[in-house]
Amino acid sequence: MMVREGKVFKYNDNVDTDVIIPARYLNTSDPRELASHCMEDIDKDFIKNVKDGDIIVAGRNFGCGSSREHAPIAIKESGVSCVIATSFARIFYRNSINIGLPILECEDASREINAGDEVKVDFTSGTITDETTGKVYHAEPFPPFMQDLINAGGLAAYMKENY
Repeated sequence: MMVREGKVFKYNDNVDTDVIIPARYLNTSDPRELASHCMEDIDKDFIKNVKDGDIIVAGRNFGCGSSREHAPIAIKESGVSCVIATSFARIFYRNSINIGLPILECEDASREINAGDEVKVDFTSGTITDETTGKVYHAEPFPPFMQDLINAGGLAAYMKENY
């Protein structure tokens, strides 16, 4: 079973990839270096406060902008265990799965969960539980093959493991 738990960092609509990892840092592909600048243009204290397992909750069109994989890599390497949003930009969604960053679309959870709440996500069932308020939300669960990809750490790791 794929379950993630953590404290919530909350953002609004249209968080673009240049805010997730500013373009001035794209001269590296080192995941740790990218993570050290994750979200700094929208939340300068994010990287100081994020802990392994924490969760980003955002509004519509999360990850819009350029198609680079740097954005989901920076998020994942910063310790974020998943992103919940009303919707994701299509290429960000694909890049996230490819690098093993779990993401879920759930409008009610995105709207109602607050920064600082403790949240538990079960990807097998699509259940999102706000442990702070006790409210339960339901997102479309990942199909088993996508769970396998994410559990392996992304597409490349999955291919090495299985082929």
